[in-house]
Amino acid sequence: MFKKVIRRVKSADFILPAPVGGLNKRDPQSKMSLTDAIEMDNYIPTQNAVELRPGYALYAPLGEFGDKHKVETLVTYHSQDIKKMIAVFNNKAYEILPSKAKVFENVSFTKNRCQTVQYQNRLFFMNGVDVPKVYFVDENGVEHFENWSFEGEDLIPVKIISAGVSHEFLWFVEKNSTRAWVSTVAGNVSGTLESFDTAQILKWGGHLMACFNWTVDGGTGIDDYTCLLSSEGEVLIYKGYNPNDASNWTLMGSYKLSKPIGYQCVMQYQGDVVLITQEGYIPLSKALSANNAGFSSVAFSDKISGLVSERSRFYKDFEGWQSLIYTKRGYGIFNVPVGEQFEQHVINVATGSWCRFTNIRAFCWCLYDDELFFGSDDGVYKFDDTNSDNGLPIEGKVAQAYTDLMTNNIKKIVLLNPKFKASKDLKLMVWTNMDYEDKELNYYVEFGQTGGEGEKWNEAKWNEAKWKCLKQRKIQSQWVANNAIGYKLSVVFKTKTAGRQIEWYETGIRFETGTGIL
Repeated sequence: MFKKVIRRVKSADFILPAPVGGLNKRDPQSKMSLTDAIEMDNYIPTQNAVELRPGYALYAPLGEFGDKHKVETLVTYHSQDIKKMIAVFNNKAYEILPSKAKVFENVSFTKNRCQTVQYQNRLFFMNGVDVPKVYFVDENGVEHFENWSFEGEDLIPVKIISAGVSHEFLWFVEKNSTRAWVSTVAGNVSGTLESFDTAQILKWGGHLMACFNWTVDGGTGIDDYTCLLSSEGEVLIYKGYNPNDASNWTLMGSYKLSKPIGYQCVMQYQGDVVLITQEGYIPLSKALSANNAGFSSVAFSDKISGLVSERSRFYKDFEGWQSLIYTKRGYGIFNVPVGEQFEQHVINVATGSWCRFTNIRAFCWCLYDDELFFGSDDGVYKFDDTNSDNGLPIEGKVAQAYTDLMTNNIKKIVLLNPKFKASKDLKLMVWTNMDYEDKELNYYVEFGQTGGEGEKWNEAKWNEAKWKCLKQRKIQSQWVANNAIGYKLSVVFKTKTAGRQIEWYETGIRFETGTGIL
């Protein structure tokens, strides 16, 4: 007789690093690195951990100015030792101060969303429907906020919609036109503008969107080029210092890129220029094939190309697209309108890893004294000033890339042990999705101190646990029950907390393989 052999289930442990590779919306889920994430909302990938994003707090409430206080323009004026934050809403301009705002009485706007540029001590506001405005403080300390003082033959001031500075010349872009306007004398902040028509040069038609300076290291030294960008994504690159002198002004080339989005589509970064386009956030040096093109150390949006393409396809005509570098934290932030709401695509510029911020209703962003602010419906908010969203919890979710834990066998995931630091007690949800399922679990969140020692495995509700986080923020390590069967798993880490700092480092996984696990 043959004796039946019982094959025992084999138990094993696996340490899964936190997804410091960030959000991946480019590769198939089956091909992702195990340190990538399918979802990463309100968690930021750093070199060694994944951190809950900072929150924000109301900096200047604006209710005293009536019901219409949708802040769509927020900008910093800086001249010598003078710094002011200026907002445009309710068809007026205001100086933003802590807990209040001061109106500039003698200036008004028909449209609240403006493009701005500062040259010398003049800050220009343009929106394509009003005569451009200029703000400055003169040598006697007197404030001025008035219509600009430029003129030119056939110039229609109300059509000026954006501007840039290159080689000490102010350039202005005319709305829905192939014409730019440039000051006749370098350094002028008023006076005469000359028309610069690109109609005969643009190969793909369209109208001008932006003018900017591009700094390139061609191998033999630093060169500064003047660039004009069209609505079709064509970039005209000029070499020379004086556009009014034919002997000192040469068209170096015309290059076709993806179509830009909005009039705030240009961000200067480390000598390079990053463009917001329908195909992604593209460093100009990487997009051009010219032999003297510079090199950008950050390949911006390639890894989230699917997300950017989807948003641009549906929302490219919405206002609010904007980008800036938040140096204090090392973030590149791209503001994206999504219907009536907004999200932010955020890159860790040191690592090139991406995530997404949600629940921040920001119509515009501004850096003031190296701090980050945004304009919203009811005021100006300061970001990175708290660990809650103006007193409300921050909802964070990370769904890690699928992994087979280095074995092709079917497996049963029995325990999870996320290792993290937190500044206060919190209630964490952690579970596994198996074989590309998209399971979502609801959970109850406690705020404040729980006062307990934490729940022990098998004595708490499945995959729901209270975590006792000490003041010194020691590493938390606790096994949580899990019950899932499949070949590949995705660890989901979800929180909803106010007033907490969280850093997630890795997850221990205990699983069983062999016969009998079903």
